[in-house]
Amino acid sequence: MHVCLIVPGPLTTASGGHTYDRRMAEGLRALGHEVQVVELDGRLPDADQAAIYAARTAWAALPADSVKLIDGLALPAFAGLPLHRVIALVHHPASLETGVPADVAERLHVTEAGMFHEVRRLVATSDQTAERLTRDFGVAPDRIDVVVPGIDILPRSHGSAGPGCQVLSVGAQIVRKGHEVLLRALGRLCDLDWDLTIAGSSGRDPVHAHGLRALAEELGLTQRIRFTDDVTDALWAASDLFALTSYFEGYGVAIAEALRRGLPVAVSNVGTVPTLVGPEAGVVCAPGDIDQLSKAMRRLIFDQALRHDMAEIAWQSGQSLPSWADQAARLASVLADKT
Repeated sequence: MHVCLIVPGPLTTASGGHTYDRRMAEGLRALGHEVQVVELDGRLPDADQAAIYAARTAWAALPADSVKLIDGLALPAFAGLPLHRVIALVHHPASLETGVPADVAERLHVTEAGMFHEVRRLVATSDQTAERLTRDFGVAPDRIDVVVPGIDILPRSHGSAGPGCQVLSVGAQIVRKGHEVLLRALGRLCDLDWDLTIAGSSGRDPVHAHGLRALAEELGLTQRIRFTDDVTDALWAASDLFALTSYFEGYGVAIAEALRRGLPVAVSNVGTVPTLVGPEAGVVCAPGDIDQLSKAMRRLIFDQALRHDMAEIAWQSGQSLPSWADQAARLASVLADKT
């Protein structure tokens, strides 16, 4: 099978969607399939002229007999093209992205609704995304296949071994990840011994990334908080608690990785969190609820024994998550059935 996977470039960008696309490409190749990755230039998903030109150039060069799999964030650039043989890969609808201006979100919603009905099939990366496609865009459930992300075999985090609590948050520094909620919640806990690292790209929304640093300074937390674009094994290994306070998630790859590494978690109730995170593996709060989050994190940061017990449950639950190889095989089966 020859698969043409079209993504917003570059695929090396550190984000959940790009990780999914990259790992699926690798997995399909390992199964013996030919995979051609096409990275689109230009602004996406609110496609500008550069993105539209790149899409049409790529479309003209696609082999006629290939399986055409287009990442949902790149899909709007293909509006107006014959998409009846295309399979759309939807992490979460672009029009539902937190922080998108209302007029852009409305335009994207109209574009996506039309294109979701034009494509042959849709692959959603979570049951929750599949439900949103049906509820908000009118896509028939029998046109959607769900292929969730996989997870690697990962070493267990050993923690900081210090008297304080090292908190790690992994997610791009964009509005949707809700890092400002985490900062404000921790800002109420200055009587406790903790430090926070926010690891994720600052380049996707430089204005917001700058605003997060300004907020840390405003709250008097600059000595406790570190921002980095890179997520390393060493960073994971030395952490005691994982926190992610997103307003919306298609799946929650970083949360799954935290569980796989045996870290207790403090997360917002979005995406697959209700099914991923059991009550004994961490705390789950309403999105944007600073009071609830602060109270929950006070208990976790203060009580090292509680974190230890939750870490054991997180480790056990994380080992049951599917591998990337399993999910690549699942995607291959879906693509083969729809060609």
